[in-house]
Amino acid sequence: MMTSSLGFLAKELEQRVPAMLEDLEAVVRIESPTYDKAGLDRAQDFMTGCLAWAGASVMRHSQACAGDHLQAVWRGHGNPPGSPILVVGHIDTVWPLGELARRPIRHENGYFDGPGAFDMKIGLVVTLHAMKVLRDLYLSLRRDVVLIVNSDEETGSVSSRALIEAEAKKSQAVLIMEPAFDEGGLTVARKGVGRFVVRVAGKATHSGRNPQEGVNAIEELAHQILFLQGLNDYERGSTVNVGVVRGGTRPNVVPAEALAEVDLRVVNPAEGERLVPVILGLARHNPATQVEVTGGLTRPPWEPCTTCEALYHRARAIGLALGMHLEKRFSGGGSDGNFTAALGLPTLDGIGPEGGGAHAADERVLVASIAPRAALLAGLLLDLAN
Repeated sequence: MMTSSLGFLAKELEQRVPAMLEDLEAVVRIESPTYDKAGLDRAQDFMTGCLAWAGASVMRHSQACAGDHLQAVWRGHGNPPGSPILVVGHIDTVWPLGELARRPIRHENGYFDGPGAFDMKIGLVVTLHAMKVLRDLYLSLRRDVVLIVNSDEETGSVSSRALIEAEAKKSQAVLIMEPAFDEGGLTVARKGVGRFVVRVAGKATHSGRNPQEGVNAIEELAHQILFLQGLNDYERGSTVNVGVVRGGTRPNVVPAEALAEVDLRVVNPAEGERLVPVILGLARHNPATQVEVTGGLTRPPWEPCTTCEALYHRARAIGLALGMHLEKRFSGGGSDGNFTAALGLPTLDGIGPEGGGAHAADERVLVASIAPRAALLAGLLLDLAN
């Protein structure tokens, strides 16, 4: 691809940054926690209109429990068109309803701050405008471009995984619009993710009158937590985190129930095979209790692979032509790219704009990175689709 064409794309997208920020603010104002179907569907209503404006045909996959998913298609002009390019992004966020009131949108010091802006509504906005610019400049693509906007990525893409995998199997390459970090780069591998729930049953009694007749479920859970935290092995890159704990009813009652939610991260399948049975097979410390563990790996590890490496080098060449130096990154966080890479498909992640604070109160988008990242995506689509 000629450097002059990329430069023209970059300049055009730079002029559209105010419009991208306007769209970003509009979609951030529609709060869309993973567990709030009504909010997610409102956000998908907004995205449907934006996708139509960008020239896509949209299919909506209705869900009974999760938010609906969108599948948008920009038709290529090849004859035959060849395998499509799949782009994936999510509309759900980790933030509860009301977070926007607690932490209003701010645009200062070169950053756009707002709940869900960085992870990852800006990636969706960039995709819309990249495709719109390609159409406006009559830069035709020989292959179809398919965008899946799912609504449950933050909880493991349970209802959208089959859709993503089915579409990925038809595709030449998969581009994941998760954000980059302040240092930039592109993601070429990720840890696998496991989620578990540990439930402990004991026996309730009065804590003052007859405590010796009770069986304290929280005490048992405490032993289990110490064991689980002891499984961390930073040299192997495997981590276990007990992130949520609940139990008991009142301070004067020996608790009969306790629960913990556990997060597991592994760098390769062998570590998953080693640790998952250990967690599922937790042994009781107190034989008078009952311990039940459910769960497993929700995202397979994405290990470095030659097909993903080749896709990275194509993107890196386009980045160099745009004046961007894009290093390879390995992420401890999971994404929908874990699924597509595990299928052996060329996958590239972290294409969205730079920033920081994912899942944190200082979540922010680096405004200066929006146009370059949009140009990178547009250039990569031109390269892959032609």
